[in-house]
Amino acid sequence: MKITLDRVNENFHFQLKNDRGHIVNLDARPDFGGNDMGPSPMELVLMGVAGCSGIDMISILKKQRQNITSFKAEVEGERVQVGEAKPFKDIYVVFYLEGPINEDKAARAAQLSFEKYCSVSKTLEPTATIHYKVVLNGVELPK
Repeated sequence: MKITLDRVNENFHFQLKNDRGHIVNLDARPDFGGNDMGPSPMELVLMGVAGCSGIDMISILKKQRQNITSFKAEVEGERVQVGEAKPFKDIYVVFYLEGPINEDKAARAAQLSFEKYCSVSKTLEPTATIHYKVVLNGVELPK
């Protein structure tokens, strides 16, 4: 896996490209001297958590022949000062699923994603606690 980064402007706007040619813009907020032309690096980390666990959950549920009519996730991160850096301390994930999906299967898919499959979450695990919940058809599922 390889990523290349090219600076786009005189500030912090970068374009990142993977080895398959997909491009992502990255920038800093104006209060940090950027032009807000893309998400920040830390926002990309949260996007990675959402995407990785989303792929896991949909894959698991599709294998179980569950009909997902809508799938959304919200991810929020709380950071803590560690020297000059501010890594994530806690990450909160809420999955919103709709469709004729078995509750136990939906809850188990989320559990498997975070405990076994999601490489992004596993990478963050030593420094951040990931909390998650599943809302199925408007009802929060028990853990």
